[in-house]
Amino acid sequence: MNGENEWERKGVGEWGRRAKRRCRRVSPTPPLPSSLVPGPHFRPPSHDFGLPKRFTRLNPAGALIIVKLGDYGEKTVPLFTEFCDTVLILLTNDDGIYAPGLAALGRQLQRLGEVRVVAPASEQSGVGHSITYLTPLIVKEVFVADRPWGWAVEGSPADCVKLGISQFCPRRPDLIVSGINYGLNAGINVLYSGTVAAAIEGAFFEITSVAVSMEFSEAAPFEKAARLACTLIEQILEKKGAGPQLYNMNIPSAALEGRPEVRVVPMDVAQYGERFEKRMDPWGRDYYWATGLPPPPTSQRETDLTALAKGYITLTPLDYDLTRRELLAQMTPWQFRLASVAAEVDGEPPQRPVVRNKRRSLPILPDDGSGVKS
Repeated sequence: MNGENEWERKGVGEWGRRAKRRCRRVSPTPPLPSSLVPGPHFRPPSHDFGLPKRFTRLNPAGALIIVKLGDYGEKTVPLFTEFCDTVLILLTNDDGIYAPGLAALGRQLQRLGEVRVVAPASEQSGVGHSITYLTPLIVKEVFVADRPWGWAVEGSPADCVKLGISQFCPRRPDLIVSGINYGLNAGINVLYSGTVAAAIEGAFFEITSVAVSMEFSEAAPFEKAARLACTLIEQILEKKGAGPQLYNMNIPSAALEGRPEVRVVPMDVAQYGERFEKRMDPWGRDYYWATGLPPPPTSQRETDLTALAKGYITLTPLDYDLTRRELLAQMTPWQFRLASVAAEVDGEPPQRPVVRNKRRSLPILPDDGSGVKS
């Protein structure tokens, strides 16, 4: 029996039908089939000599294959393998646990594996990568009829991912999906998005993560968007190299009406939407509404915003490392002088800032002696 058949027999035939959500280890490992041999992108660092590496792929039958690799001299050889017959997926969002996009995506992701839902108890749009640490996180289990659906967290999307991984998943998830967000998260909105922040949080844990958003419309076809997203996620897992990756996916309405096409494009960084409308409430206090205007300028190169305007589904690989490497190298030789800075400030402490409300006072009505003010 050749190596590939032996792999398939052991990985799927023997354990793929046993004990759902359970992994089994084989040592020594059967020979790796060609589809699973690490390519040129996989180069274990020399200073990690002898340390086991982790190489995760989905085989054609859908079983998750985890290969532990050891670096021995010039060769990287398999030490042992673990076969899990179910891919564990952590699903979250920023629209809240009752959002229709979350439910639709959860149903479709069941094609790929077991789905655990941990999502905010209320809408958290625009919270970015905020986390909760000054107050406790209240969590309640949510049911559909009598069937458990997920956990509602009174916190941010990033909180949900942290709790999901550490508390509500039976083991470390193999994939984290955030969405479907009701509204596109492209351009600089990526930096404000709670949906994208949840995926970034998953990437912090070195887990492949995908943020999914769709264009807002009155009669949004969530089920169709979820089918498209799930199909793309499945292909991403098949095509991506070793190691965790982070992706941002946006689905425009045009892609849901015609024949969808995908563009892999960079994030647009043009600034827009800085205008506010000033108003006054009944108490005489000023308040402001963000208008989202003006729209972003048209870019001369193809970006996520330009591709979405043409009706393409966009896929953008992201990275949370914000360091500018070329500037870092330029700044490294700089010498800073701080000796002349006074160690402490003499004199009276500065005054604390105070708020002076412009709130109107209610008129005091005269008392007519009846005890009831007219």
